[in-house]
Amino acid sequence: MKFIIATNNPKKLVELERILSPLGINAVTAKQEGLSLDEIEENGTTFRENSFIKASAACQKSGLPAIADDSGICVDALDGAPGIYSARFGGENATDTDKNYLILQKLEGCKNRNAHYTCAITCVFPNDDMIQVEEYCFGEIALKPEGTGGFGYDPIFLFDGESFGNYSSEAKDKVSHRGKALRAFKKELKKYMEEKHANE
Repeated sequence: MKFIIATNNPKKLVELERILSPLGINAVTAKQEGLSLDEIEENGTTFRENSFIKASAACQKSGLPAIADDSGICVDALDGAPGIYSARFGGENATDTDKNYLILQKLEGCKNRNAHYTCAITCVFPNDDMIQVEEYCFGEIALKPEGTGGFGYDPIFLFDGESFGNYSSEAKDKVSHRGKALRAFKKELKKYMEEKHANE
């Protein structure tokens, strides 16, 4: 069975392929199918809404079941920002390093450094069935970036006092928002496919 993954992020594709292949699912990108999803406007107000928008558009364009995730970091002292704007925080051309230092700058002298990552995953099927999960990882913002692992805001996110930038991929998968969301999604997808097979 073929599923289209609505992402241009190769790291997300690798993670999803690792989860889906044991279920007999062939994960492909829009690019591999000769489709462009660049014009999709993520105008939702939550991670769930944006992941649905991406998955629904990919499903309609391809005629295949489509999976999309939307994720980001939410900082308590910044009223939950950057949140759904995590990828565009600091402007379209801002690098991960720029975004990290912008958060550190905004939190300078702030004692409340609580933050969490959120990951919402949506799968939309051509028959309009849908699976949706959302998971979190709670931690704090560091005083300075640490480590070279991970991506995005990982160097400034502390989980159990340790920067995600110092975690191996395997260790991060066990506790991260995306790792937890992927495991929850796998469980729901397996249940859905078993029920569908039983009804055929």
